[in-house]
Amino acid sequence: MSTAPATPGPDAPTASGTGTASPAGAEHDGAELRRIHGFLSAFTRRQAARTVDFPGGFAALNDAYALSHGDNHVLVDGPTDPGALPGRVDALLSHLPHRTVYVLDAAVAAACAEPLERAGYTRATVLLMRHTGPLPELGGAREVDLPALSGPVAESWRRFLPDVGEEVIRDLVGRREARRRGTSDVRFLASHDEWGEVASWADLYLDPVAGVAQVEDLVTAASHLRQGHAGVVLDTALRLAAGAGCATVFLSALADDWPRHWYERRGFVPVGAVECFERA
Repeated sequence: MSTAPATPGPDAPTASGTGTASPAGAEHDGAELRRIHGFLSAFTRRQAARTVDFPGGFAALNDAYALSHGDNHVLVDGPTDPGALPGRVDALLSHLPHRTVYVLDAAVAAACAEPLERAGYTRATVLLMRHTGPLPELGGAREVDLPALSGPVAESWRRFLPDVGEEVIRDLVGRREARRRGTSDVRFLASHDEWGEVASWADLYLDPVAGVAQVEDLVTAASHLRQGHAGVVLDTALRLAAGAGCATVFLSALADDWPRHWYERRGFVPVGAVECFERA
C-alpha cells in the first residue's frame, strides 16, 4: 500500500456508478474486506526487498528507496501486543528517519492507537473502497512503460510535496519498479492528450487466482485537470480487471480528503479502513 495521495483531479462530474452499497449486506462486505486484507498483506510482502516478522505483523523494507514511507514501514495484519508495538517499530526502523505503521484490523488499530499516539505518532484513516457500480462501457487509457511516467510522476510529487528534496522525489518515482514484484500481473496505465502527452495515470495490480484487483496512485497532471482523463484511466482499469476475472476491485482513499467522494460517484463504496500511524 502506498502513502501517495490518490488525487485524480475533479474531472467530469458524471458518475459511472450509483455509489449504493451492495444488497448482499454486511456479511458480503466482511468477506470482501478479508479478501482485500489478504491481498494487501501478500502484495506488501512480495514487493518488499526484505521483511522482518514479529508477532502480529512484519516490517517491509527496501533500502533502494529508503526515503519512501510506502516502501519502508510496518504492517500489522494480525493480533499483536499494543504496548510493545512502539518499541518494536523503533527497533525495526531504527535505520530510517521516519516511522510508518499500517494496521489492518479495526479492533487491533483501536487497541494500538493510544500507545502509538503516546509515542508521538499521528493517525490517519485510509478507506478501502470496492467497486459496486456497473462496468463502464468505455475505457481509452493504454498500458505504458515506466519511463513514460517518470517525468509526469516527478512533477506531480513536486506539486504535492513542495518542501522535500530531489532525493525524496527520486525515491518516490523510482519505487514503482519494485511494485512489479507485488503480484503476477502489474500494469501501468495512462490517458494521453491529443498531442500524446501523459495526462493521467494509475497502477493496476491484478491477482486473477484470488479474484482481486487494486487500483493505486490515480493522479492527474496539473495541466490536465477537469478534462476527464482520470475517469478514462479508472474506467480502463475496471474493464481490465473484469477481463482478468477479478470480481473484487478496490482502491484506497483518505477518509477526510475529497477524492473519496469522486470515487463514490463512480461506484466505489467503503468496506473498511486501514489506520495509518506516522512519526517524522
